[in-house]
Amino acid sequence: MQTTTKPDHGYQNPHHVPKGASDRIAFGFVKLLRFFADTFFAKRYGHRAVVLETVAAVPGMVGGLLQHLKALRQIRDDEGWVKELLEEADNERMHLMTFIHVAQPTLFERAVIMVTQAIFYNLYFFLYLFAPKTAHRVVGYFEEEAVTSYTSYLAEIDAGRHENVPAPQIAIDYWGLGAGATLRDVVIVVREDEAGHRDRNHLFADQLAAGETPKGSSLKA
Repeated sequence: MQTTTKPDHGYQNPHHVPKGASDRIAFGFVKLLRFFADTFFAKRYGHRAVVLETVAAVPGMVGGLLQHLKALRQIRDDEGWVKELLEEADNERMHLMTFIHVAQPTLFERAVIMVTQAIFYNLYFFLYLFAPKTAHRVVGYFEEEAVTSYTSYLAEIDAGRHENVPAPQIAIDYWGLGAGATLRDVVIVVREDEAGHRDRNHLFADQLAAGETPKGSSLKA
């Protein structure tokens, strides 16, 4: 995987350089989503996380479903790939459950969540059905942007522009954080999750492009 590395607030976020039309389409699509997120939420990172994590939890579930059905049709072992995709979806859902405690979504934001999820689910379902490599590349680029957003969120907390409130209990339990954990600690572990999803999905896309069938890993995130 050809990458460039972008340091951001002391954190390295490798960028997969687009190669070919499908990569450029995936990258352009994610940049379009980023434009709308920046326009709508600006630096309201807690509220941004609530909406975007709702979307981020979709790809793993869609990919897991379609790969499960494919394995059934072909009567073959998926070699842990389905399990990893479903774990990814569940991990993103836990991000959402955590940030709901940090930034309570308004009724309007809840409506945005419903509409955005409905549109994105259907778009991603058909994209994965016909072009799984591109679908995984979309997630890889989406997670690159997520890492950038959480790094910016961390910078805002460190600058005192966002209150470093105590971590929600659900986050303490899920990530095994200390009793005195704060929002800053939560953002750091969530960013690590997103970085893991970024690398795995870019790898899946690379393997599919090479005609290989990806295998699952024991990675939690």
